[in-house]
Amino acid sequence: MGGVGLSVAQGARLNKASRIIAIDTNPKKEKLSREMGATDFVNPLDHSNTPIQQVLIDMTDGGLDYTFDCTGNVQVMRAALEACHKGWGQSIIIGVAAAGQEISTRPFQLVTGRVWKGSAFGGVKGRTELPGLVEDYMEGKIKIDELITHRFNLDDINLAFDAMHGGDW
Repeated sequence: MGGVGLSVAQGARLNKASRIIAIDTNPKKEKLSREMGATDFVNPLDHSNTPIQQVLIDMTDGGLDYTFDCTGNVQVMRAALEACHKGWGQSIIIGVAAAGQEISTRPFQLVTGRVWKGSAFGGVKGRTELPGLVEDYMEGKIKIDELITHRFNLDDINLAFDAMHGGDW
């Protein structure tokens, strides 16, 4: 759960989602995920013999109404779609895959009613909706300051990247 995923959790909380499942392989990220609105935290490494989409389907009695991929990993994008509930589940791709990467799935995943779509900038219309987000931040509804866990001088940029890649936040 990086900054984008944590922001998605906040958005789900603000939209009164009854269950928000955060997923990350780093157990250190559970605490902040819950502070941002996650009701559950799943580490796929704890379920190494079961595909993550099956874990989620089992947890939710059939699948999720919405999934959000914030990783840019095409295998995670597919798993997010497959974790959606048949008939109405929607999977939103937010993370940007590396150049040349392609996503794929079996047509059955879509003809059974799941929806796969992308989102740029969280779907926010800058001119009309951004002022409301700023107001929500000023009123304490959206937590931004908590997402800043470290500060580095420009000379220490390599240390910053090491901390980010190591999940040390």
